[in-house]
Amino acid sequence: MLRLVLELAPCLLGGFWLGRRFPTLPSRLAPPLLRWGMPLSLTGLLLKGGLPLSAIPMAGLIAGLTLGGLLLCRQAPGLLPTRSLQLGAMVGNTGYFGLPVAIALLPSEALGFSVIYDLIGTLITWSAGPLLLSPGKSSATAMTLLKTPVVQALLLALPLGLTPWGPLLGQWLWLPARIVLWMLLLLVGMRLGLVLQRIDQADQGERPSLTGALMIKLLLLPALMWLLSGLLQLPELMRQALVLQAAAPTAMSVLLLAEAADAQNRGGKETLPAARLVLWSSGAAALSLPLWFQLTAAM
Repeated sequence: MLRLVLELAPCLLGGFWLGRRFPTLPSRLAPPLLRWGMPLSLTGLLLKGGLPLSAIPMAGLIAGLTLGGLLLCRQAPGLLPTRSLQLGAMVGNTGYFGLPVAIALLPSEALGFSVIYDLIGTLITWSAGPLLLSPGKSSATAMTLLKTPVVQALLLALPLGLTPWGPLLGQWLWLPARIVLWMLLLLVGMRLGLVLQRIDQADQGERPSLTGALMIKLLLLPALMWLLSGLLQLPELMRQALVLQAAAPTAMSVLLLAEAADAQNRGGKETLPAARLVLWSSGAAALSLPLWFQLTAAM
C-alpha cells in the first residue's frame, strides 16, 4: 500500500496545486503528452509485460459488462438523472489513473491485461459516448479512434513484440514509460484542480445527486467484474487486473464529451455533473482501490 501512496500522491497533489496556480499549464502540457508521450509509454508497457494475445477473449467480458451497464444505466434516470452521470458510472480513467495503480500493485505480467481494459474502455467511450451525450450527432469515426493513444500503441507494439528485439525495447522503454505515467498523473492532478475551481464558480442551483453514479463506478462495477471473472475461472493475475481497472475513477474523457455536448446544445446541463463526478470519484478511488486490491489478493 505504501508503494501505491508513493506512486499516486506526490503527482496528484503536486498537479492539483499547479493546476490551481497555473490554469493554462494543463492545456500546454496535454497535447504533447497525448500525441507522443502516452503512445510511447503504452508501447513500452506492452513490450515489458508481454503481449497477452491469449487474453484477448477477455475483451468480450469487458465490452459486455461496460455496454450492458450503459444500457441499464439508461433505464435508471431517477438514479442517474443526466446522461453524463450514466456514462461516467461505467467508463473509468484506466489510462491515466488505472495503469499507475496496476504498476504499483501488480507484477509486470499484468500490464497487458490492464492495457486491454484501457483499449476496450477507450473505444466504447469515444464511440458510444458521443451518441449518448449528443443524440442525433454522428459518433466517432474510424480515424478518430485510430488517433487515440492506446490504439496507436497497440498497432506499434504488436509488430515490435513479434521481433527478437521486443523484450530489449521493453527494457529500454521502461523508465521513459514510467516518467510519462508520472507526468500523466500530474496532468490528472492539474485538471482536478481546474475542475474544483470550475465547480466553485458554477451556479449553485439544483445539483443532481452523485451517490448512484459513485456507488456504481467504485463499488458495483468492480464487484460484478470480480464475480464474473471468478465464475469464468480466469487466472488470478488477470482477475486482479480487471477488478482494479473496473474500480478506476470516472474518465476525464466523460467531462470532455459533456463539454462538447453542452457546446452543441446551448443550455445543456451535462458539464457540471460530469465535473463533480470526476472530482469526487477520483478522491474516493484513492480509498476504495486499495480495498479492492486487498480483497482480490485475499481470495
